[in-house]
Amino acid sequence: MKYVLTWWERPGGSHSDYEAAQKRVLGVFQQWQMPPSLSFHQFLVRVGEFGGYAVIETDKPSDVHKLTTAFAVFQFRLEPVLDVMDAVAAESEAVAWRDSMA
Repeated sequence: MKYVLTWWERPGGSHSDYEAAQKRVLGVFQQWQMPPSLSFHQFLVRVGEFGGYAVIETDKPSDVHKLTTAFAVFQFRLEPVLDVMDAVAAESEAVAWRDSMA
């Protein structure tokens, strides 16, 4: 299944707390070993912010949970997504079925 993962800094703290959190997360990221079940199609950072987006594919949602737990300094939102052509095929099939009812 494909997902869009969005992350952003958790609110709170002083500027020194944010600076310490940024250093910590960069240190964790440099040591992080990505689970082989996670395939990253896009891995993007929002310009001027400490957050971003990733398009990932996995059959093990528990590994997404592991990833978000390792980077607890962020808040995350995970949304399942489909490629456009797969969505259009499913929608066309559903509409055809619906239209076949009397």
